[in-house]
Amino acid sequence: MSFNKESAVERAKQDLAQRLGVAESEISASASETDFPDMALGAAVGGEMSAQMISSGWRIELRAGGKSYEYRADKYQIRLRGFNGTNYIIES
Repeated sequence: MSFNKESAVERAKQDLAQRLGVAESEISASASETDFPDMALGAAVGGEMSAQMISSGWRIELRAGGKSYEYRADKYQIRLRGFNGTNYIIES
């Protein structure tokens, strides 16, 4: 699957709503274009190795229940960074 900024935000909202058990309408979102330090978007998952080259994508900030959650995406993947101290690959 290939993502654009809007589809990545929607997919991130779906994931967070499921994780928190809330409606997507209770989640606010903002996204900005950014460059990440590697192909894992600076959010490698336990022991994952990734190419060390700049990867352009989007930093997606979602807010729900007074807390912020950070997703990172490019046209190939979406990752959740630091959720309960762990990074997750949502889709790749």
